[in-house]
Amino acid sequence: MVRSIILILVIGTMISMFAYPTPVIGKTTSTDVSEKAHDTWETFKAYVIDQKHKAVEHGKELLKKSDTKIEEMESKAAKASGDTKAQYQESIKKLKKMQANASKKLDELEKSSASTWDTAKDGFAEAYKDLHDAYKEANKKFE
Repeated sequence: MVRSIILILVIGTMISMFAYPTPVIGKTTSTDVSEKAHDTWETFKAYVIDQKHKAVEHGKELLKKSDTKIEEMESKAAKASGDTKAQYQESIKKLKKMQANASKKLDELEKSSASTWDTAKDGFAEAYKDLHDAYKEANKKFE
């Protein structure tokens, strides 16, 4: 995705250079082209950083919600007895381990660079999906 955006920005810059040539071609210098490329790169970096911040904030919200769901399950486990209580505790232990993994992946996402963004984003998405699916499965078991 990042590569696609870079390619689009570069192509857009090239098209704008050819579509709107300067009146006197001799006045366009390599410095002008370099400055335009630098401006394009800065715009791209600002976009990626903005998207990264939004993704991290959304990830934090998702993990807070999963905390609440696990706490609700712990409350139900406290009221249960025997085998049901043991099953709750086992499920909760598994969910907490998966949540810790998702939290670790979110930290990696937050620290990722432009070159590692896609991998980090996919890692968090997969870890959270696994956590969410495991919660749904555990919840069905106790209905």
